This record gives sequence, structure tokens and C-alpha cells, in this order.
Amino acid sequence: MIPSVNSSGSRTIGLLAYLYGPGKHEEHTDPHLVASFDGMSPDPGRDPNATLKDLQQLLDQPMMALAEHARPAKHVWHTSVRADPRDRILSDEEWADIARRIVAATGIDPGDGQPGCRWAAVRHADDHIHIVATLVREDGRRPDDFRSGARAQAEARLIEKELGLHQVAPGDGTAAQRPTSAERHKAQRQGRERTSREELRETVRRAVAGVRSEEEFFDRLAGAGLLIRKRVAPSGDLLGYKVALPDDRNRDGEPVFYPGARLAPDLSLPRIRERWSGDAQDAPVPRQGNAARTGPSTPAAARRRTASAAWQAMLVIERGDDAVAAAHIAAAGEILDALAKTSAAHTRRELREAATAFERASRSHVRAVRGHDRALRQAARDLVHGGPALGRGEDGACTAMATDMLFFLITAAAHWHAKKGHAQQAAAAARAAEHLRSAYQEAAAGPLGVLYQRGRRLNRPLLQRQTVVLREALPGLAEQILAEPGWYALATTIADAEAAGHDPAALLSAVVERRELDSAESVSDVLVWRMWRMADLPADASELPSYDTTGSPSRARGTAARPSAPGRRRGGKDASGRTR
Repeated sequence: MIPSVNSSGSRTIGLLAYLYGPGKHEEHTDPHLVASFDGMSPDPGRDPNATLKDLQQLLDQPMMALAEHARPAKHVWHTSVRADPRDRILSDEEWADIARRIVAATGIDPGDGQPGCRWAAVRHADDHIHIVATLVREDGRRPDDFRSGARAQAEARLIEKELGLHQVAPGDGTAAQRPTSAERHKAQRQGRERTSREELRETVRRAVAGVRSEEEFFDRLAGAGLLIRKRVAPSGDLLGYKVALPDDRNRDGEPVFYPGARLAPDLSLPRIRERWSGDAQDAPVPRQGNAARTGPSTPAAARRRTASAAWQAMLVIERGDDAVAAAHIAAAGEILDALAKTSAAHTRRELREAATAFERASRSHVRAVRGHDRALRQAARDLVHGGPALGRGEDGACTAMATDMLFFLITAAAHWHAKKGHAQQAAAAARAAEHLRSAYQEAAAGPLGVLYQRGRRLNRPLLQRQTVVLREALPGLAEQILAEPGWYALATTIADAEAAGHDPAALLSAVVERRELDSAESVSDVLVWRMWRMADLPADASELPSYDTTGSPSRARGTAARPSAPGRRRGGKDASGRTR
């Protein structure tokens, strides 16, 4: 349940005319009074003898009794109280009780014999009411309505529990503005799944992911098809911007523009500038291992760098300074936006849902110190410039690896928010993690299936040797892993790592020591992707070796044998365990 206290106004009759009228887009149905300060106020909605003027004069009577110079310039208090879409439809009696509790909690009409203001609650939709009050008490004094918004929110949390409604996490004022009822009704009439405000917010978020300059930002907005208006100072300095969908028009046929700050607090131009303020504009991007092999701007290379950046960011969030952690969490939102924008069709929906959910978790009152998040922002930029992924081969496997790492990163962000008492952000991050889990399962099915089949074809001596390696390296986890379906994929990965010149036991120990595995559904799956990342193994099955009857790797299909990288242990062990 969301109470929204609006700014004070000066015309009671104007507000009543709107509440009892058809609405801006004919969205108001059956406007009527559900409660009032005396329980006997005239109802212009259902009493044919009552008028808006009757109700207005009754509400304003205490103010009009004051001398003209003593009357407040803005005397109209207005709040809406909206139920969650998942809640049942409440009765008029329930809404009446909610209205009385809200005006008491906010100091408008405290009750218990204390002087209060005159108020009325109007219902013109199933899911919400509006409360109108005059900010002059019966004794001629102003009510104690200090922080009435926060007090209304606190009372709403109690109402939710008592009525068995969906419990909204307490907010901190950093949430994006919700679409209005008029915007929602307009979207329904036009057959849109989302309101223009929501579409614009997502488009701008994706446009800002990894940008380094205003010029690039506005180029991306234009490329996305948005209409743009810039606010320029007399000096020529750019102060702000507004955006609109080309087909979203008002009744006069003009585009409906939204300022960036009205889409989300962190989408104002000054806040966007903060993102690239810490970027090194000309800093070279490290290209190494398979990222270099697949090219600096390919989807697979970008996803490999995303996986590495996500891993490092996770460690920072768990162990770093709060301001630096906040910057990494904000940049994680850019990663999700960029990944959703460039994902293959079978993972696009879940990744898009993850990015949308995490948007709420990317902001808090902990001020982010930019610059330390450069690797994440560069990874987001690489994803955008790398282009759409195909969803198979190297692209598909690297998407699964990146999504797996991002799941742990977003889970770490949820834990960080929970420790700070950021209830809404923690809940949003948890929802994003669930969508990432689903996206991972869709992305990983193909690559893990290939590894599984290769593992099933491993000869018995080699499989037994990998079992010994596993039990020696991870005695506490070995039996659990051996019982998982993913063991065959991990056995293949261990063999591939050894063929590439790594000590498999040391590599296994390293990937486990770096972080816990308690949040993993499949330990073997997680170890596969961690080993791939740390050992820099190729993802495309055509580049992976097959193994002969002795357990030695043979040349991969269509490729030359890969030389050992510098610093890797050359050679491996034969079936007897001797170094070869």
C-alpha cells in the first residue's frame, strides 16, 4: 500500500472537480465519498442534491472563518493511498477505515478529542482513494503535519499486516517515480504493456550504460528513436534534458516529454555526468587470453571481461568501503542493462527482467565514489560495442559464464543492502538474482550439455583420475559434487585445464578458496565456470580437445594444438600420476 502525500494547493474546488470528474483519460469510475471528518459530508457522486460547491464550502469553513490576512495561501492537503496490484479489491468500509487511520497518523485529524482538520476521502477506482483536507483546524490553528509523508508510510505498513495485504518494504526516498493512474490507463487504451514513463526509463538506462560523454549519451538516445529536448543556459552550458516517445502525444497532438530526473533520480544530467567523471577517457583496455583471441569487440570477448569484472566487484562489495561498494552496485546495474540489450533471444526476457528489478537496488543514500567502478563500466561499454550475442558456441558459453558471475555479484549486493537496512533495495536485488538464475539456466543448458556429453565419453582411467584429483583437492565437497549431474561437465573441464598446462588440483582449490559456494544450486556448474575463467579455457566445443584411450588430449577439431601460456605448468600427468 502506497500513500503519496502531494504538495499543498490553493483551490479545494479544483481538486474536487478532478476527483469527481471523468479523469484526464476517462479513467475515473463511480466517484463517491467513502469517509469524511464528520461522517455526514455531502457526496456529489451519489447524492443528486449535493454539489461540489457544498462539499468545498464545508471543508473550507474553518479557513474562511479566519481573517483574510490570516488565511494560508496554500491550504489544500491531498494524498492518494494506493493498494498493491497483487492485493484483493478492498470494500468501501475498509477504505474508510484506512482513510481515518491515515489522517490520524499524519496529524490531519488526530482524534482522541484533539482538534483536527476537515477532510473527505473519495474513491473513483478499485485500487485507491484520495484524501482531501483543509490545513486549518477547527480551532483556527495549523495542524501538526510535519513529515506527514513518512508518517503515512509507517501507518501503511501496519495496515498491510492487519489486513493481510502485500507488505511493501519501507522506502528511503530514492525510488523512481511510479506511473500515475492516468498514465497506466493511457497505456491500456493504446495496448501498451508498459507506460511511456517506464519505457523511457528503461531506454535511457540502457543508453547510459558505459557511456563516456554527453555526445555519446545523446547519440544513443537519438539512435533509440527518442525525441530529445535540451535545456541550455544563456552561457551555452547544458543544464538538463527531456525525452519523449515519438508516438506518445497529449490531447493537442504534442509529444509528452519527461525530464531525466522524473524518470529516476540517477537519470538527471548531473547524476549521469558523475558516472563518467571517474573514467579514464584514454585508458587502454586490457586484452588477454581468450578475450584477445576472440577479438576486442566480439560478444564473447565482452562477456569474458564482464565475468572477470563481476568477480572482482563482488569481492569489493563484500569487503570494501561503503562508498566504493555503492559505486560498484550502481555500475552493476549498467552491466545488466547492457547485457539485456545485447542478449540472445532465449535469455533476453529474463535478463531484461533482472535489469528492471535491479534498477531499484542501484540507488541508496550511500553516496557512490566513482572511479573505482571503472572496470564494470568498461565491461558495460564493451558489451554494447560488442553487439548482440548469438547464444551458441563461444557466445553462448561466455554468456552463461558471465550470467553465473553476475548472479553472485547481485546476490552480494542484496546482502550488502540488507546489512545496511535498505529493505526495498535488498528485495529488488533478490528479485534480480532470481531472474539471473533463470537466465543462467537457459544460457547454460547448451554449453553444459556439450561438456556433459564429452564427460560421458571420457575413458574410465581418465575419469577415475579426475575423481582422485577432486577428492584430494576438495575433500569436503567431493562426494556432493560426484553425486551431481554436472560432475561429468566438471570432469571434462578438469581434463581441459590439465591439457592447457594447469595443475588441476591447485586450480580447484583456488576457485573454491576465492569465495563460498553456499548460494550455488549446483556446485559443479559453478566450478566449471570459475575454472573456465581462471584457466582461460576456450568455450567453443570445436576448440576443445578430445582424449584418446590413454587419456592424452588429441588435437581439437579444426584447430591447431594450442601452446602452453607463459607461467603455466607444461605437461601433465599420465595415468600412473607421473609427470610427463
